[in-house]
Amino acid sequence: MLKLYNTLTRQKEPFKPKRQDNVKVYFCGPTVYNYAHIWNLRAYVFEDLIIKTLRFLGYNVSTLMNITDIDDKTIRDSQKAWEKLKEFTEKYTRIFLEDIEKIGITKADKVVPISNLIDEMVRMINTMIKKWYAYIGDDNSIYFDISKFKDYGKLAHLDFSWLKSSVRIDNDEYDKESASDFVLWKAWKQEDWENFWEKSFSIPAKVWIYKKDSDNLIDTRVKHENDNIVTIKGRPGWHIECSACNMVHFWPEIDIHMWWVDLIFPHHQNEIAQTEAVTGKQFCKYWLHSWHLMVDWKKMSKSLGNFYTLKDLEEKYKDKLKDWVFYRAFRLGFINWKYADSIDFSFSKLEQNFRVIEKLDETIKKLEFVKASLKSEKWSSFQKWWVLKVNWIRREFRENMQNFISEFIEYLEDDFNFVEAIAWFHSFLTFVNKEIDKLTLEEHLAIIDMFKTYNQVLWIVKFDFEEEKIPDEILQKLEMRNTAKKEKNFILADALRDELDVLGYKIIDSREGSRLEKK
Repeated sequence: MLKLYNTLTRQKEPFKPKRQDNVKVYFCGPTVYNYAHIWNLRAYVFEDLIIKTLRFLGYNVSTLMNITDIDDKTIRDSQKAWEKLKEFTEKYTRIFLEDIEKIGITKADKVVPISNLIDEMVRMINTMIKKWYAYIGDDNSIYFDISKFKDYGKLAHLDFSWLKSSVRIDNDEYDKESASDFVLWKAWKQEDWENFWEKSFSIPAKVWIYKKDSDNLIDTRVKHENDNIVTIKGRPGWHIECSACNMVHFWPEIDIHMWWVDLIFPHHQNEIAQTEAVTGKQFCKYWLHSWHLMVDWKKMSKSLGNFYTLKDLEEKYKDKLKDWVFYRAFRLGFINWKYADSIDFSFSKLEQNFRVIEKLDETIKKLEFVKASLKSEKWSSFQKWWVLKVNWIRREFRENMQNFISEFIEYLEDDFNFVEAIAWFHSFLTFVNKEIDKLTLEEHLAIIDMFKTYNQVLWIVKFDFEEEKIPDEILQKLEMRNTAKKEKNFILADALRDELDVLGYKIIDSREGSRLEKK
């Protein structure tokens, strides 16, 4: 049974979705104002591993991700670029989706720009006003009154009993020291330029507008006499966006909500407050959060010169883009850590993973070469099939394979323990390389199927390598080397091997023969 660590309860607990045939998983999407940095990508790889694992374990998973294309940052940076907000955010949305595809992340079933959800946000805000959870401030913005929500702080496990009603903040991001009533609808300011929507809100006659007495710094209440519709020129606050996205596409309740740890408060806490204030139902049962990414165990920042995007690393490692070696090694660097721990990125670790991926590729290529040789031998020498025993799978081999898959699943079910799962994958790889020259055709096929099974979760194995045409003169040197080796002229054989190495080719020897591979 799958067990996971739930941020909400701070416990590892059995996973029991509302419906196993439709597990609803939501994760916060990017704020599209620039290239995603590798810290962001660590969180998205974590989410992808969770989703791939759930599907691997047999759950029918529906996934949803928002794109934050309206917030303080997108408006600020689109103005700096002298671009319209929509064009600016669509450009970075496209770049983000291309980046995650490169590193093996399966795009969410639904990817929704929050600019498409304005009407739902307004509906939810009107419901909160009607139910006394929201009010209009003296700046004409609409705020959520956290004192009215009984369990505010339960996700972050923080005590907010000290907070005073009507202390407000309209920034999208803030920490717990600044916790206060947060903005749902931000009244237009001059720095927003043309980025606004004029939307109507229904204000009951007995609702109160909070105003601040600037002289005494105390809150006073002024009765709002207008029983009609109020039109406010503005835009949504950040937190209401995710709530609206879930309400439109998943309805009131979801099974799993994910992203990285710094969003527990205030963003995820505010999502809970807004959604449950509207629906009266538990918004999400399981919350999963990945932790920080460090660079050489230092905080990643532009001031330290250790701030990287995928594009930066692609430029640095152009020679590793062939066969997706760079992208798979990059992904492997995030798999080989516990998701609830801070992880460290370094160029040395990444380069070590290049070597891991290249050795893995060598094994897969050898398997395919041996399989082709066995198939050819099977059909061209049918009379010898009883000697080859191509259809035979040894009992010991079958038991080993069963052990390799059952242990892998056991680690995944233990709160997505990818550290042990990837270690077990390496044990399987060692087993394959040890046994590869002993395997029958059917055992080779079983090995390849096992790699494909592991890859449903890991996405670090490549199977379809393009065959490069090797020049005839290079093949002639290989034939000369093999002849010299048979004749035990090892000095000549070694000289030819070295010559091929200088020309950029390495010789792969196996019981089926020798082949060349471009270095």
